[in-house]
Amino acid sequence: MDFIPDVSITELVFRGLAGRESEPALIDGVTGHVLTGAGFRERVERLAGGLAARGIGPGRVVALLAPNAPDWCAAFHAVAWAGGTVTTLSPLATAAEVAGQLRDSGAVLLVTVPELSAAREGAAAAGVAAAPVEALTGAPLRAQVAVDPARDVAAMPYSSGTTGAPKGVRLTHRNLVANVVQVRAALALRPGDATLAFLPYFHVYGMTMLMNLYLAAGGVQVTLPRFELAAALGLIERHRVRQLYAVPPVVMALARDLAVEGYDLSSLMFVNSGAAPLGAGVAEACAARIGCEVIQGYGMTEMSPVSHITRPGRNRAGTSGQPLAGTECRLVDPGTGTEVAPGEAGELQVRGPQVMAGYHGRPEATAAALAPGGWLRTGDLAEIDGEGYLTVLGRVDEVIRVDGREVAPAEIEAVLLTHPSVADVAVAGEEPRAFVVAAAGAVPELGALQRHLAAHLPAHKRIGALEVVAGIPKSASGKILRRLLPG
Repeated sequence: MDFIPDVSITELVFRGLAGRESEPALIDGVTGHVLTGAGFRERVERLAGGLAARGIGPGRVVALLAPNAPDWCAAFHAVAWAGGTVTTLSPLATAAEVAGQLRDSGAVLLVTVPELSAAREGAAAAGVAAAPVEALTGAPLRAQVAVDPARDVAAMPYSSGTTGAPKGVRLTHRNLVANVVQVRAALALRPGDATLAFLPYFHVYGMTMLMNLYLAAGGVQVTLPRFELAAALGLIERHRVRQLYAVPPVVMALARDLAVEGYDLSSLMFVNSGAAPLGAGVAEACAARIGCEVIQGYGMTEMSPVSHITRPGRNRAGTSGQPLAGTECRLVDPGTGTEVAPGEAGELQVRGPQVMAGYHGRPEATAAALAPGGWLRTGDLAEIDGEGYLTVLGRVDEVIRVDGREVAPAEIEAVLLTHPSVADVAVAGEEPRAFVVAAAGAVPELGALQRHLAAHLPAHKRIGALEVVAGIPKSASGKILRRLLPG
């Protein structure tokens, strides 16, 4: 596709920094340390030189395990600049999880921070050297080590995909470049636009929508190692953040937490929610509270990760927007694989330049995920209206049958979240059962929640039981882990 430059992901990023060498590119939200465009490039080149001296180059995998900070971005791009592949891990990973991913990915080095003992223990168990960023600098590497953007893998985050145990997702330089170019055009970002980077960089949402997108657009990222509401609000106010990327629990906090009232959030142009469906009621409540658009996108690790996004000014609450440029999508019957009739729900399949090259070392899993013709089977049940707006209903394998009809738990959850007694909720089981986290000072009651559902949804979309719980198990990206709900 002509709109995708034939460059590495780091070359694309360096193009975005041109002309902004003396301007901030990354700000450590904890320490206040500023890395300018020129400073970032120099840091990348010196780290790449040090990595090359250690034998890191094409075909070599380096693992990166650290909380969000400017040096996370520098380390990632240093590996890519040296021609290697980065596999990313959560700072919350156990030693066993670290060791397992290092072995599976074939990593030859783990870049981490000294305080993460699980990282060091996992590296030792896998027989892989672990080193902090500070130990890796060397003579600067001034040019990109030759790569084939269409074939060479730049990043290999791990995902459970549509089924099964975590798998290495092979994202080429072209995959990452394409998705940055696609999203940048859709959101019309401007040089100097600031965002708050608390979504973890190790997850592809943070990797693409924050790190790579804002560096390539000449923007500014203020990093936070984890989300804390007061700290986040203070940084939005101080740095006049224009765009905020979040997950549904954060949007919920912005809509309801009293702390929001104490901060000036007038700089915000939009809040983008991703990683899990966001109900229209919560989105509208948040938008009214903070005075800006709350929009949604859709994606998954296997799509680098974005296929759909809501263009600012063209929002439809509850939907995940329209396809990005160069992206095709279709809905099929999960049982037969045939396309459904217009207006019907089906499993979403996507094709485009951002779709992964496949899973690392798992040809059968790759074949199961990629249908003939390059279509990625997402495993998500969705609807698409006449203008291409996507509404994600939930996972195909999580659909509940009530009175012989299929019900997506996310539909019920979205409505329950608008009830004042509900702080958070997950729906599962044959009844189905609502697992509810009570709002402060509230006592959720089954009858009241059933009446609330009856006022907004058809009769078969209901709950038959209620269980109040302390919290809803979720992944790092905000997805509900239904298998971990009480039995």
